Amino acid sequence: MSFFNKFLRKEMPIKSNADFWNWFVKNEKSFFKAIREQGDVNVLFFNDLSEKLERLKTGYWFLAGMFDTQTAELILTADGDLRNIAFVEDLVNDAPKIKGWRITALKPESGFVDSKIEIDHFEFSKDTLHFYSNDLADYPDEIDITITHKDFTEEHRVDVTNGVYLFLDNALGELNAVSIIDNLNVINTADAQADLVPIEKLKDFLIWREKEFIEKYDGLRHSTEDDSYAALEATMASDLPLLAVVNTDLLHWDSKASHPWIAVLEIGYKGIAENGMPDESTYELLGNIEDDVLRELKDFDGYLNIGRQTADSMREVYFACTDFRKPSKVFYNIQNKYASKLAITFDIYKDKYWQSFDRFLPR
Repeated sequence: MSFFNKFLRKEMPIKSNADFWNWFVKNEKSFFKAIREQGDVNVLFFNDLSEKLERLKTGYWFLAGMFDTQTAELILTADGDLRNIAFVEDLVNDAPKIKGWRITALKPESGFVDSKIEIDHFEFSKDTLHFYSNDLADYPDEIDITITHKDFTEEHRVDVTNGVYLFLDNALGELNAVSIIDNLNVINTADAQADLVPIEKLKDFLIWREKEFIEKYDGLRHSTEDDSYAALEATMASDLPLLAVVNTDLLHWDSKASHPWIAVLEIGYKGIAENGMPDESTYELLGNIEDDVLRELKDFDGYLNIGRQTADSMREVYFACTDFRKPSKVFYNIQNKYASKLAITFDIYKDKYWQSFDRFLPR
């Protein structure tokens, strides 16, 4: 009977956050022991944890260790992927109180003074990094940062740049690192084009810029009810037709930065062989999907439908948003709802001036 019970525990379904935490609570004592005694943590904890998180949803990552002598800490992270941050936060918010455990959403801020990372022979710390801000006349709200490192070369561009991003991830915390800075460039210290600022002052600079931005745009909304739309036609390099419908009033709006997050729903379908356009039944299905999205993402809540593009067996639906959390949940639900009918993916990124849509403007 004991073997049978063990088998049932191992195979318990993981279909919701509650299922996951029920499983975790049933096994937390053995997990705690594995971490505290520093045994074979992969076999005793990490492998099972990875499998259960994958059953729940792809895109969960984790770190674990002893927070203090009596408390183990599990940090659930999206590894910097904006599309998964909301799900990580929800999973942690749904966690029960577990004695001896600290459950944390996203990699926490460790500060600039104590952060130090070594990758190969490169060091990333307050002693090796400096920064300065680039003021962009055409894009005054963008936070554009240059970070310098004395060992940066073209040969080691990838290694040094990745090291800088990892350092910021730790120093600022995962959420701030991926959501506040708009553009980041890494160069050699000798190539700096402005006075260098100690890297430990970056947080204060970002807080000031973010506060200034929020005060400027907080609460600003746009109603699309009476907006004008344009239907655009073009021919792709492959000679296939491209059709787009865009909100021209929004594209000329002077407060684009108030909705800095761009959410793109990408719907792949089997296009008509000759031109890659949808047939009548598929066209109707695509319309139903857009209607589902629009019922959830409303302009007065901060989600502006810019328009859509259809070409080469792919429809893309565009939104400019005041936040990235709700669109990721809505798009994920749409993806699951229509998984058996269409290949649906989505992307979310920051673009304060909607430069992604410049191609729809007259030249």
